[in-house]
Amino acid sequence: MAGSGKKLTVTTPSDKEIVMTRVFDAPRDLVFEAHTSCQHMSHWWGPRKYEIADCEIDFRPGGKWQVTHRAEGEEHMFRGEFREIVRPERITWTFEWMGMPGHISTDTVTFEENDGKTTLTARSVFDTVEDRDGMLQSGMEEGVVETYERLDEYLVELKAGAAR
Repeated sequence: MAGSGKKLTVTTPSDKEIVMTRVFDAPRDLVFEAHTSCQHMSHWWGPRKYEIADCEIDFRPGGKWQVTHRAEGEEHMFRGEFREIVRPERITWTFEWMGMPGHISTDTVTFEENDGKTTLTARSVFDTVEDRDGMLQSGMEEGVVETYERLDEYLVELKAGAAR
């Protein structure tokens, strides 16, 4: 797990779960806010080779979200629905990659602040062991490492803007 000295921890506490944890050097309000809109997520969501080609986020319980990212010769669409939003502590949503439609996980992201740093924990629960294993084998971990590196960089920009 490469990066800027920040380590992504990935565990599988049960047959149908993946839990990813990483610490960000930013207050949780800011880390939470970076998850709430296309304006923010277009700066960091997905590996570097992709650009956000389309984004729709209705950030409320029951609201839908959809992100399409594109690189030369490929396009990937993801979608889901927000189930619970507890600002700035927790977001629960469904997650579906349209490359494998119908295989939907429920993801809960929690944000805990300690000494100005935020521990982000993302717990994905799948319907089957096969769905979980398919996600693990998809290159997801490398993609999340790079995505969170980009989030780290964007949080530096947000902190600088907030300090003005």
